[in-house]
Amino acid sequence: MSDPFASPASVAEALTGVDYLPDARIAQVAFLALRLGKPILVEGPAGVGKTELAKSLARISDRRLIRLQCYEGLDESRALYEWNYKKQLLRIQADEGHDWEKIEGDIFSEDFLLTRPLLEAIRSQEPVVLLVDEIDRVELETEALLLEVLSDFQVSIPELGTISATSTPLVVLTSNNTRELSEALKRRCLFLHIAYPTPDREKDILLARVPELPERLAAEIARVARSIRNLDLKKSPSVSETIDWARTLLALGIEHIDTDVIGDTVNVLLKYQTDIERALKELSAGAPPPA
Repeated sequence: MSDPFASPASVAEALTGVDYLPDARIAQVAFLALRLGKPILVEGPAGVGKTELAKSLARISDRRLIRLQCYEGLDESRALYEWNYKKQLLRIQADEGHDWEKIEGDIFSEDFLLTRPLLEAIRSQEPVVLLVDEIDRVELETEALLLEVLSDFQVSIPELGTISATSTPLVVLTSNNTRELSEALKRRCLFLHIAYPTPDREKDILLARVPELPERLAAEIARVARSIRNLDLKKSPSVSETIDWARTLLALGIEHIDTDVIGDTVNVLLKYQTDIERALKELSAGAPPPA
């Protein structure tokens, strides 16, 4: 099997083979990330394929995907490691009154360590893809922790010493750009912005992800989605939602999009009532949907 990371073109070909349609920039950044051993920081609106890129890179490189889902309040114990306190307590109780130094040596050993995604990626004997999803949702303190780990690909555990990666993970960090990330983090990453696709590219994505979709209907869906995204909405429809819309139209046996079809199914694309009302108003007041 040829190396999928031999060149940006081979990356693009391999990603296309797993139904992820990259543009030239995406393929180049993925190629350089592996060659240079640098993380990729992927920014862009929700639902444009940032997480899917990491999954697809894992597939084409035949690597296991390890995912750290970020959220407000994420701390070291959930991102890196923690000790199994209940198991430690049972061990202490079992030997109560005996040599404490021996007990301490036992309870702070591998058998009592709970590995979280960051440490799991570093300790993996086989190369992995580490996905740090929605990093913009964590506090600055946690971002600093991630930065320390990703800078040297090693973790210091006071009771066990320093654990260094045996193979460098391919790291993908995603951000919906809800807050500004630190300059220090950005300096260490290759930056990639994924925007909403053009109608032609979105049509190709729809055809790749929903193979039974007629090309004409795929083109209509892509054009209507672009028209809706041009409106001032609370949340524009993502690519994943246009894919869901395509599957919805197929399930309903719809072959052509008109205002009635949009009115009956727009809730698949839009998830806020104010957005639905605005979209229906604007689309009905403007030119008719594309033929």
